[in-house]
Amino acid sequence: MFAKRQSALAATAGTAPRAKDGPSLKPVVDALKKPPVAAGLAGLLLLSTSALFLTVLGDPKAGTPSAHVALERDAPAPQAPAPTGFEAFSMGAMGLYQNLAGGADPTAGGDAVITLPDGGSVSGQGAPITAPVHAASPLAKAPIAGLSQPGSNGPLPMIAPDGRVPAQAYARPFRPNGKPRVSLIVGGLGLNAVTTRAAIERLPPEVTLSFVPYADNLQGWIDQARAQGHEVMLEMPMEPTGYPDNDPGPYTLLADGGADDVTAKMDWLLSRATGYFGVTNYLGDRFAGSDTGMNAFLSVLRQRGVAFLDDGSFQRRPGAWARASADRVIDRTQSPAAIVAALNGLEAQAKLRGSALGAGFSYPVTVEAVARWTAGLEQRGLQLAPASSMSMRPGR
Repeated sequence: MFAKRQSALAATAGTAPRAKDGPSLKPVVDALKKPPVAAGLAGLLLLSTSALFLTVLGDPKAGTPSAHVALERDAPAPQAPAPTGFEAFSMGAMGLYQNLAGGADPTAGGDAVITLPDGGSVSGQGAPITAPVHAASPLAKAPIAGLSQPGSNGPLPMIAPDGRVPAQAYARPFRPNGKPRVSLIVGGLGLNAVTTRAAIERLPPEVTLSFVPYADNLQGWIDQARAQGHEVMLEMPMEPTGYPDNDPGPYTLLADGGADDVTAKMDWLLSRATGYFGVTNYLGDRFAGSDTGMNAFLSVLRQRGVAFLDDGSFQRRPGAWARASADRVIDRTQSPAAIVAALNGLEAQAKLRGSALGAGFSYPVTVEAVARWTAGLEQRGLQLAPASSMSMRPGR
């Protein structure tokens, strides 16, 4: 049996193998020889090789030195926007004015710190007002005999029988020295005790102070201001654009209110205190366009011997017993840099034209900037003058 098997193997040795039946690979080989197909296969091979390399070896930079640092950024502290004049006037944002006495770092928070000519600095962070207190140079105590008469709501200003008028009698006396003059009005006073007291004590007596008619103890504040040497004004709330959503209060002078309404409201406003030489506007861009309202308003002031000094928005419209308009508002932007720039612009205008009148609100940053900026005016060749000295009788 074994011999038969060996004979069969010997019989087939050295013969060619028999071809297998099935499909031929020649078409595939021919296709692979084409250049586009070969290039595609080469790219696929490269991608496959790279994926295998990363899978096996992991991160190619894993062997290099590395360091990991956890960075934690503090959430930015929310900053309340600076209150508008209307918010302060309506007592809606007085909380922002209360924290003026303690320990705020003027450099904290990255806010600008402005160095003024006297070496002091001003910041917008609500730091306490640190300008020095001025010595008092008192004015005559109000009321001065003959300059008021009884009204239904209190004493009203009047022209005395001898011709004296409140616009002159209650103004701070002024004697020009020939230098260019700069005057400043700081308003919005009487609502906040801290800023009101700071303005009275730390601003030079030549700076005119303007008080809100709705303030509590208004006569007391005016008496303190005059005792320190400041002439004072009352603010007349007037209808602005957007009224009544933008509402200056119940005694707002309305553009369409008519002459009788304007006169009746002015009787209340003007009787709130005595000792002011003039009035100024609070808001009022819409009221300013009313001929009926403005004529009634200016007529009352003219008959009572009271001056009208506006913030610059009334285009020097004539009337009242005496008139003046501010050349610029110094704190439309409540930042130290913007306020100092506006004050410097006022100084340049005074040197160019001989005089300049600015108006501002009693923001703490404004009070601080004005107090320190005015301290060096004389050395810079200017004279600080009360605002009343800028007013003129109509036709003069």
